[in-house]
Amino acid sequence: MAIRLFIDGAAGTTGLEIRERLQGRSEFDLIVLDDAQRKDETARRDALHAADIAILCLPDEAAKAAVTLAQGSDVRIIDASSAHRVAQGWTYGFPEIVGHAAIADAQFVSNPGCYPTGFLALIAPLVRAGHLPTDFPYSVNAVSGYSGGGNALIDRFEADPTIAFRAYGLALGHKHLTEMQAYAGLTHAPVFSPSVIPAHRGMLVDVPLPLTALPGQPQPGALHAALAEFYGSSAVVTVAPEGEAPAELLLHRSAAPWDGSALHVFGSADGSQARLIARLDNLGKGASGAAIQNLNIMCGLPETTGLRL
Repeated sequence: MAIRLFIDGAAGTTGLEIRERLQGRSEFDLIVLDDAQRKDETARRDALHAADIAILCLPDEAAKAAVTLAQGSDVRIIDASSAHRVAQGWTYGFPEIVGHAAIADAQFVSNPGCYPTGFLALIAPLVRAGHLPTDFPYSVNAVSGYSGGGNALIDRFEADPTIAFRAYGLALGHKHLTEMQAYAGLTHAPVFSPSVIPAHRGMLVDVPLPLTALPGQPQPGALHAALAEFYGSSAVVTVAPEGEAPAELLLHRSAAPWDGSALHVFGSADGSQARLIARLDNLGKGASGAAIQNLNIMCGLPETTGLRL
């Protein structure tokens, strides 16, 4: 019997990409609302109550309202917004970090943010293993394609080809910081410097480390080995082989969708400094691909089914 699936907010960027990844999948019976119904509260409530699983692709307040509409039903929910990422009763939807079993058994799963996906993939395993301290003042330099800002930013970049670079989050209170700190187990939130370039998709998340200033003065090779061991069995997150560091990392304006993530450890010749860099698709592992991965795990299906890897 097919699993009844409802995507609330299916007309947005994340929802559309989820729909694309579900094409041809007979495991799911998609509940679809027409244009006249998709903002109707009664129709949405009925769809949520009829579904086995719902994926919320909504702004934060609308996602909270959808969870309220779903009360009284047995629907399991994947929330792609930032509304529930550190909320009690919700499981953080990063299977490589929280464990697949936690997501498989959860009723409520909150997708990670795109930037935190890169940051946590790099930092959380190293903090857990004791290679990096919990109380260091980490900084994060990150760049993303403009699709991460939703329809408004997409329209702005596509209407104004003179924009070459956008730095933002200048008030130092970005909403992603809470989950970065919480799931990396840090005493302090990192200093986060996000930016946007005129490419539709793609993301680099860069964490610089002054290794000689860290307790124990860890070496780049040890950091690489720990990450390679942690993700050794993952089909989604990969670690670039040690000794094969590229001279540059590029994002392309017209990149194809990709649901994986590639991690790199770059070290100085004397071992005194390192840069940990994650490359991913902000619409893939950073949004829609993560939702599909979590959906597969919750349904007991191979986690990579439908993913673009």
